[in-house]
Amino acid sequence: MSVWSNLVAMSFITSLSMSSYGATVFIVDGQGGPLANAVVEVLDDSVLAEKPMAIMDQVNKQFEPYVLAITQGQLVNFPNSDDIRHHVYSFSNTKPFELKLYHGTPNNPILFENPGVVVLGCNIHDSMVGYIYVAHSANVFKTNDSGTIRLPELQPQTVLRVWHPEQQQGPESAQTIRWSEVEKTGSVVINTQAPAPRNTFGEKFKVNHAH
Repeated sequence: MSVWSNLVAMSFITSLSMSSYGATVFIVDGQGGPLANAVVEVLDDSVLAEKPMAIMDQVNKQFEPYVLAITQGQLVNFPNSDDIRHHVYSFSNTKPFELKLYHGTPNNPILFENPGVVVLGCNIHDSMVGYIYVAHSANVFKTNDSGTIRLPELQPQTVLRVWHPEQQQGPESAQTIRWSEVEKTGSVVINTQAPAPRNTFGEKFKVNHAH
């Protein structure tokens, strides 16, 4: 059965250009525009020999980057580059945590042990929403503003996991597809939707801390 039969509300469109270095993949939204911040993970057993510290900054009351792609077991630091305090937290099952009101850089980075998606919020500024995609594999890539990534050479049976924070299924899910299907179709679409209301996370924080 084709993997496309499992698609419910989302399809992937990817343009391929092959080279000796692998494939340049172009991901677009439902209107054909380039889709930045899409994550593609190659599902293999590759691991990083050294896992550098990743950074999720806070600049102008926004998380920077909007989407951070890391591999499991990697540490993330959350510096606050604003001149106001932030209160960072997540209720995601992958990694619930809280960094209470602070300036500057916290003393201890956060370890992300498990693969999955972590949705970030700020209890003080409801407009602040960010995402950390924690990959099982070391081969994880994020599209640039042009909607492109460069993948290594892959075998036809290699499975890819593709994700975007504004996909129609919601940020907690992801879709898998074989590389042979991507090569065969040539171009596909990720259907997206408007982000959730920005006050959702702040309201949830207040409910969870009401007692």
